[in-house]
Amino acid sequence: MFNIIKGGICAPQGFTANGVHCGIRKNRTKRDVALIMSSEKAAAAATYTTNLVKGAPLTVTKENISDGYARAVICNSGNANTCNADGLDVARQMCSLVSAETGIDAKDVIVASTGVIGQPLNIEPIKNSMPELVKGLGRDICHGEYASEAILTTDLVKKEIAISFTLGGKECKMGAIAKGSGMIHPNMATMLVFITTDAAISPAMLQKALSADIKNTFNMVSIDGDTSTNDMVSVMANGLARNELIDSEGADFETFAKALNTVTVYLCKMIAGDGEGATKLLECSVSGAKDEKCAKTVAKSVICSSLLKAAMFGADANWGRVLCAIGYSGADVDVNKIDVSFKSKEGTILVCKNGAGVNFSEEIAKKILLEKEIDIIIELNDGEYCASAWGCDLTYDYVKINGDYRT
Repeated sequence: MFNIIKGGICAPQGFTANGVHCGIRKNRTKRDVALIMSSEKAAAAATYTTNLVKGAPLTVTKENISDGYARAVICNSGNANTCNADGLDVARQMCSLVSAETGIDAKDVIVASTGVIGQPLNIEPIKNSMPELVKGLGRDICHGEYASEAILTTDLVKKEIAISFTLGGKECKMGAIAKGSGMIHPNMATMLVFITTDAAISPAMLQKALSADIKNTFNMVSIDGDTSTNDMVSVMANGLARNELIDSEGADFETFAKALNTVTVYLCKMIAGDGEGATKLLECSVSGAKDEKCAKTVAKSVICSSLLKAAMFGADANWGRVLCAIGYSGADVDVNKIDVSFKSKEGTILVCKNGAGVNFSEEIAKKILLEKEIDIIIELNDGEYCASAWGCDLTYDYVKINGDYRT
């Protein structure tokens, strides 16, 4: 049983957070540097972007948590610290600044940056704000919100969640914050996700749970087809819930993995729904596939289709664009068996049966597609496997936002 609770990233025992404006971003009211701290050394795991061009912070984080442990996360927004000659040095300086102000080892710091690529990141604003950032650490709901706000770029809303669950009779909690709005595409897009938990789990099993989970969650999100350079999902587990250590597969590991999935799916939907310029959250649910690969391929292809995304913006039940995206996906499907329906809180309407159109009310279909959350339901009628992918509609505002993003 997983219950959503208050507290965000600070809900688990032993975690504090804060976010302040240090001056990287021009907007003086916008927080742009966040810090998350664990009172105890925590098992740590992370996954990173597949883009060959990677931000310097990812390299430093990978080095720092190679031993499987961490104590803190520091993240700035407004500058990605990517493709800079001094990028690695700046990322390591960020870790050292946390060490100098808190007394923890610089090697126990996860570091992240997000924002414009190719512009040098001045360490001075971060250095000057570090005393304020550390002094303001706390566990109240507002502290998690400060950190959540500080990692956002073009996001319109903060993305956070916390849940409680039980392991071996002990109450455990898991909290998370995320950012992501544009440059989002399957295989870890421009998003940063920081997860905390007080569950006791070994670094190896934590990494196993995370690596398995992202294949069906964050790797199934697409906003615009661009895979970013700085994407990272990290988890810290400090064990303060005092459950028996999870160091192998079994019932407790499965429960932990399900808790993690509850958090990540929630964040996937928030990220997709907050796509740059988006007005609608799209979820593509595929069932009846021959195998998992086929189901995922179909779901991703449909959710990535610019034509389908544009049709959803216009509330146009153009089911032919769904079939088109399936057809060029490369998935092994029988197009003569495919059924397609559109669903929202206004109802469900079948628009395609056995690969061909059926009579349906355009008026009812439009009413369904005018809602803010749309399900694209695809039944392949060819097996037992299923998959889901998340995205958003494609609007005029996406071009406006990205036409002058750097300036």
